[in-house]
Amino acid sequence: MPAITPRIDFTRELANLFSLKGKTAYVPGGYGGIGEAMAWALAMAGARVAVSGRDATKAEALANDLRAAGHEAIGLAMDAHSVADIQASVDRVAKELGGLDILVNCVGMQREQKLLDVTEETFDEVLQVNLKAAMFLAQAAAKHQIAGQRGGAQMHLLSVRAQLGLRGRGYSAYCSTKGGLVMLIKQHASELAVHGITVNGIAPTVVRTEMARHWLENPETKAQVLGRIPLGRVADPKDVAGAAVFFASPAGAFVTGQVIYVDGGITASQ
Repeated sequence: MPAITPRIDFTRELANLFSLKGKTAYVPGGYGGIGEAMAWALAMAGARVAVSGRDATKAEALANDLRAAGHEAIGLAMDAHSVADIQASVDRVAKELGGLDILVNCVGMQREQKLLDVTEETFDEVLQVNLKAAMFLAQAAAKHQIAGQRGGAQMHLLSVRAQLGLRGRGYSAYCSTKGGLVMLIKQHASELAVHGITVNGIAPTVVRTEMARHWLENPETKAQVLGRIPLGRVADPKDVAGAAVFFASPAGAFVTGQVIYVDGGITASQ
C-alpha cells in the first residue's frame, strides 16, 4: 500500500517555517508598544513593513529606525475614525511596497465608563475605532490580497476582554467591541479561505506598555492583575509579537478563524 504521508524537504520547508521574506506587512496602530514590537518582529522575519497611526511623525520615526537597521519600511498617517482614510492608507501601502500580504491590525482604544455613566458619544467612538475600523481595514486589505492572487494573512489585536468581563470597572464599550471582533474574525476567515487568506486574532492580557502604566504603578491594581495570572507576570510586547509572526508565516498557514490568548493562563483558570 503506498504511503499517504507527504514527503517533506526538511532542509527547505522547515528551515523557512517562520520566514516572511518577500512579504509586505501593514501594521496600523503600529507605533504603540505592542504594535512596535510586532513591526520589528515582522521586519526581522524578512517582511517589508508599513506602520501607521494618527501621528505621522511617530509612524515615520519607527520606519526610520527600521530602515536604519537594514529593513524596508515606511510610515504614514491613518485616522481610524475615517473609513476613507483607512482605505487610502491601505491603497498607499500596496502601491509603495508592491502589494499587500499581511495585515496586523493594532488599532484600538478604551474609554472607561461605568454602565450607568456610558454616553452615546463615547460608546460610538470605541465602536468606530475597535470594530468598524477593523471591518474596513480588513476589507481594503482583502481587495489587494485577492487581486494579488498569492494568499495572505490578516490578524487583529484583541484582549482577554473579548472573552472575560471585568468586575468593578467600566468596560461595556471595550468588552463588547472586542467580543464582536471575535465574530468578525470568524466570518472573514470563512469568506476569505477560498482565496488562501487566513484571518486570526491575538488576545493578550495586560502588556507592559505605557497603556498599562495606570494598572502597574498602582500597588493595589498591580496585585489584582498578577493575582489572576497563573504564570505570575504580565506580558511583554515580545510575547505578543511572536504570535503575529506565527500567523503570518508558513507555520500558521493552516490556522484560520482562531484567537490565540497570550494571557499567562487567565482564560484557562477563570
